[in-house]
Amino acid sequence: MYWGISRLTAYWTVLLFICFISSASGASTDPKEKLQPTQARMRLTYESLRLPRNEKMGFLGGTLLYNANEWFSAGPGVYGALTGEQGGFITLGLAAELRRPLTENIEAQAGLFIGAGGGGGLNLSGGGLMLRTHAGVSVKSTSLGNLGAGISYVSFPDGTISSTQPYIAMEIPFDTIIGSGWISRKSGFSQAKKYKSENKQGFSITYRRYSIPGGVKTDSGKKQYPEMRLMGVEWHKMLAENWYLTLGADGAMGGQSNGYMQILLGGGYRYVLGKKTYAKLSASAGVAGGGDVATGGGGIVATSLAFQQMLTKRLFIEAEGGYITAPDGDFKAKNFATKIGYAFSTPGTQREFISLGGLSSYEPIHLRMRNTYQKYFKAAPDWRSQHSHLNVENLGIQLDYFVAENYYLTGQGLAAFRGKAGAYMAGLLGGGVHFPISNGPIFVDGEVLLGAAGGGGLRVGGGLVWQANAGFGYQISDKYSIICSYGRMEAPRGAFKANVVSLSFAYNFTFFAK
Repeated sequence: MYWGISRLTAYWTVLLFICFISSASGASTDPKEKLQPTQARMRLTYESLRLPRNEKMGFLGGTLLYNANEWFSAGPGVYGALTGEQGGFITLGLAAELRRPLTENIEAQAGLFIGAGGGGGLNLSGGGLMLRTHAGVSVKSTSLGNLGAGISYVSFPDGTISSTQPYIAMEIPFDTIIGSGWISRKSGFSQAKKYKSENKQGFSITYRRYSIPGGVKTDSGKKQYPEMRLMGVEWHKMLAENWYLTLGADGAMGGQSNGYMQILLGGGYRYVLGKKTYAKLSASAGVAGGGDVATGGGGIVATSLAFQQMLTKRLFIEAEGGYITAPDGDFKAKNFATKIGYAFSTPGTQREFISLGGLSSYEPIHLRMRNTYQKYFKAAPDWRSQHSHLNVENLGIQLDYFVAENYYLTGQGLAAFRGKAGAYMAGLLGGGVHFPISNGPIFVDGEVLLGAAGGGGLRVGGGLVWQANAGFGYQISDKYSIICSYGRMEAPRGAFKANVVSLSFAYNFTFFAK
């Protein structure tokens, strides 16, 4: 166990050090004059892990890698069971990769993923810490994106998984305009020719209700509770006039399936019904499980029909009905969802330097990404169904959107990596305040969040939890900061109560939207 946590500390330190060096060694550009589009890629990987008892688990991975310079990229990642018998085995974390061109169309890659999570029917993940390393090649393809293959090693140091296997990969490269640090409208925004190319996107908060037929059984063979309520988020991007891509994640926060989580990727077509009214037909697939929900190997598919009404130019509401099923398991349900969202446009890119004057019609949006460590300390005698004497340590990512200089909206995804709670995960949304002290590098943050959590034996009832934090931060530079906080987390419908200590390494960046 201690060897696992020491390796985690070493790997995490290496990742943060590389981030600093790569940022410093990248192309120097004065953000007050122009920006260079950031190259990125969305990568899907598939590999088959060897588990105890000669069992195989098909492991699907998704990472979003942003290039810091010509040889290093980093970003968030998620892995989940797709085939086998461990439905609900899902991990979240941070990925980093080194790359080197071999020819004009072939690139060598070597990377590291540090994450946390687990689940499934066996105690495979131990405390939940996951380490994955890989080495391979990627071949450029104009029609299919990039195709890749290589060898990966996946280990849960505190669990029973240690597996080396080949993997295959597909990458979708894209460019985006991101400014390091927080760029204000005062910084070079002259009224120059407007940047015409743009990408239409949207983000929404979702509330779902699954109506489950009476014949559906749980993983343990019992009758499935007839209702499940979920909370989540969803992002969509318009690919053409009416076609769109969507990515969503939801977690159970009501019913008797706490710990259930799903991540879905799909697409659809939007029909215009009126000036501000649309019908949306979509299909999606992904990974899901936990909470004793019988998703088999973990793969799920869903179809839906939704009606979207624009309330303003940007704000919209949506009502959705559909069907979701696990082809390899017993789970199936009717899906009813309501969403409230925000539609926006970002500038398109052509891989050239862009004058800020060309972005004069876009608003600079200040964002902060936090790579976060949280530790739960026991605050109630029966806060866990097992190992109640052990505290729980988590890793995750938080994203803050500053709606004003001192106020932000925030969301976080966390998973346990130590404390024998490997299947525990949490996803929360909320708001916070941010105040520098005497205009110096030290600042104070406070926030309140609400969301879904479960798994790992933590007694969160149906899954609904709230969390409140307050703490201090130090602004190392205009890009980086370190934040320490203390807070409280409770489940209103369960016995779970914990005091929470957090340590975060944060990166400030600017996103342009209108």
